[in-house]
Amino acid sequence: MLTIGDRFPDFQLQSVVSIDAGKEFQLLTNQSFQGKWRVIFFWPMDFTFVCPTEIAGFGARNAEFQERDAQLLGASTDTEYVHLAWRKQHPDLKSLPYPMLADTKRELSTALGILHKDAGVALRATFLVDPQGVIRWVNVNDLEVGRSVDEVLRVLDALQTGELCPCNWKSGDKTLQVA
Repeated sequence: MLTIGDRFPDFQLQSVVSIDAGKEFQLLTNQSFQGKWRVIFFWPMDFTFVCPTEIAGFGARNAEFQERDAQLLGASTDTEYVHLAWRKQHPDLKSLPYPMLADTKRELSTALGILHKDAGVALRATFLVDPQGVIRWVNVNDLEVGRSVDEVLRVLDALQTGELCPCNWKSGDKTLQVA
């Protein structure tokens, strides 16, 4: 699995950016959001139970990520057509404010090393990638356990300070000073 200090892999993936006819799809690459932090999170499959709680949870907090100059990108190994059908069907996903990447060939999830060994789907992996394309934080959950959007925001805040942040540090808390 790729980890802290590794470059996030190059990718070129179809994505769903809207449910409006003729505006649904957009091809995105690792160069699409240059100069921004990227929060890239994977879920196992569309039309499941834990996944929409996470996807909607990130969507509800999208403005907070934007305030931090961070672009949210969600991804699974489903096709863009499945993503679109799910967004149209699920009330919490209809107005999702960030792209859903379709890693249909499993190239990105394979390059990242996050495919479940038995199920062949992406694990619940989250990557914080700095504006230079370097992975700065990785978190991977078991398939049955949803992640914490609060924790992703907390770690993003800590990384963006460029300083030493103690255990349970939150934005506004003092950072550590080396004597």
